[in-house]
Amino acid sequence: MTIAYPVKKGLYLNITNRCPCDCAFCLRKNADGVYGSDSLWLDHEPSFDEIIAALNKHNLADFSEIVFCGYGEPTERIDIVCEVAKHIKDAYPSIPIRLNTNGLADLIHSKPTAQLLNNLIDTVSISLNTPNSAEYEALCRPKFGSCSWQAMIDFAKECTSHVPNVILSIVGEPITSPEKQEECHSIAESIGAKLRIRPYE
Repeated sequence: MTIAYPVKKGLYLNITNRCPCDCAFCLRKNADGVYGSDSLWLDHEPSFDEIIAALNKHNLADFSEIVFCGYGEPTERIDIVCEVAKHIKDAYPSIPIRLNTNGLADLIHSKPTAQLLNNLIDTVSISLNTPNSAEYEALCRPKFGSCSWQAMIDFAKECTSHVPNVILSIVGEPITSPEKQEECHSIAESIGAKLRIRPYE
């Protein structure tokens, strides 16, 4: 099974297939892998040792960053994310670490989680996707329901106190209109984050 896979200049870590959302545009609805990877469907959730072994198959000096992102929500296993990130920081302190997340970790674990990323994650990219709760619930279909959008915003705001770079991301047209993109930009600016518009794929 594929745990570590290269995408451009990054090495991505696929550590779970669990996710509390069922986004209408999710890539895994259409293919078993992305960007030329093998299947990202896991036989089982890899242990810490299995993840480190997968990392060690690559020369990390060849990559510009390590990214927690696969066919699932990494913060479903936030303790493993932190454990692996600490290992990377100890062994390769110059390599930045990014976490791609839907931002629902606080709901997943029923507690505040942003502070766990302190000194471990250099960039957290959070899927904002829509400028309001109603549209978010319709598009992302989170299992937690109507409280999800605000929980994601609160998590993102808290991350700005613990992570150097906080990015809110949205999918561009046709998913998000220019008018909605501007609303999302204002939201990101209001909490001290940046906005990234990623292409629809």
